[in-house]
Amino acid sequence: MIRGTDMDQNRMPLFEALCRYQHTNPVSFHVPGHKNGLLIEPLLKESASFLQYDATELSGLDDLHHAEGAIQEAQDLLADYYGSEKSYFLVNGSTVGNLAMILSVCRPGDRVLVDRNCHQSVLHALRLARANPVFVFPEIDEELQMPAGFSEKVFVQAFRQYRDVKACILTYPTYYGITCDLRAVAEIAHQNGAYVLVDEAHGAHFQVGSPFPETALHQGADAAVQSAHKMLPAMTMGSFLHIRAPHFPFERLKFYLSALQSSSPSYPIMMSLDYARWYAANFSREDICYTLSQREQFSARLGKMLKLEEKKGQDPLKLLAAFPGLSGFKLQSVLEKAGVYTEMADLQRVVFVLPLLKNGMPFPYEDAAGRIEAALAGASPQAGNQPRLERAEQKPASGETAGLDTLQGLTELHLAYDEMEEKEAEWVSFEEAKGRIAAKMVTPYPPGVPLLVPGEQVRDAHLYQIQQLRACGAGFHADAPFFENRLAVYR
Repeated sequence: MIRGTDMDQNRMPLFEALCRYQHTNPVSFHVPGHKNGLLIEPLLKESASFLQYDATELSGLDDLHHAEGAIQEAQDLLADYYGSEKSYFLVNGSTVGNLAMILSVCRPGDRVLVDRNCHQSVLHALRLARANPVFVFPEIDEELQMPAGFSEKVFVQAFRQYRDVKACILTYPTYYGITCDLRAVAEIAHQNGAYVLVDEAHGAHFQVGSPFPETALHQGADAAVQSAHKMLPAMTMGSFLHIRAPHFPFERLKFYLSALQSSSPSYPIMMSLDYARWYAANFSREDICYTLSQREQFSARLGKMLKLEEKKGQDPLKLLAAFPGLSGFKLQSVLEKAGVYTEMADLQRVVFVLPLLKNGMPFPYEDAAGRIEAALAGASPQAGNQPRLERAEQKPASGETAGLDTLQGLTELHLAYDEMEEKEAEWVSFEEAKGRIAAKMVTPYPPGVPLLVPGEQVRDAHLYQIQQLRACGAGFHADAPFFENRLAVYR
């Protein structure tokens, strides 16, 4: 990406190209089968009009996998706005971004430092790459009982202990909007010749500026993946991949993006990504002030009904709320009965994801507050129904270390990925699984951060955490035997 050019951030090149295409009143003899929405019009007229933009690689509409026209111009605008060397539209979500980013850098046997509080897609990428992960456990906020960033000295120790680290793979921000100082970690990694790769799924909107936290790229990340669909107005599965490092293995990246994404990428998703970049790039100081004023009014009213939790450096668009006497899952259920749907729940709280509003844009905050007030009026707190969680990342009171070196905050898998491929798995009871090596992931969803990953030793803290979450109604991504109180372990 060439710096110093005067790029017009008011442009939406892909949307403009699709509009020019539609203005020709085209007759479709090509895929997709809905023929510019005509075949779906009887079903839902609103969708039919939008589906006019669900095109394919026609003249003038470019090709994601060989971009040189409207899509390339849209990606250049994306890179210009985020300050990257090169940026990419992703149509298979941040999952494909994490896979391609990690597979591009990591070769079989490469040692990598990995945030243990990572999304399952990061772990899938490591297994596909046959890398050698060393997990770094974040510090835990004792009050909120959630990951609260990293200690700089843990990374200093890690690079002293492991001299051959190829990359650091970090999550920033967390699902809860909690951020940390990435700059210090990036400096340590770069001093030791390692890449800094960041899953920034929940931070695509940080680029609009203060008071939002700094982006990962601004703090020295070599590459970052962002879910534009999470915090910006893009369609589900629409994400960005940004590369800041000029020496990044771009040819390998190009291969993996092509191999892992559909050869028939969705034009509506790409158009929405073009729009999301435009939306953020043209987000003014007045827009920020309006967004925050609306947030403050809502949170002030909410604070009279719920206990709000805030931390320094937290994303203003993530609102954490608890109701004493109810688990987060129970609170979520109460709110959903009133038609108010939060992003996720855990044992203690629910997470509201607030909108990034332009000045004067309406949002039903007042209606939502009224519904919440009415719903909570009928809620009956139960003493002791808000259990505290003994996290696998912490040292439990029994002295069990849950696989964590409590002095260094580092741990490795008990089996390499190649060894796992040669072993058979069996399903055993939770009690029998204790001390054995896990063969399958156990993942609460959301947020998609595995409690157990293949190759880890099953500890008391893992089992306690699983049982607590299941008792409170948490959802899991797991195979059927798990719901019969069994875990997959290697023989």
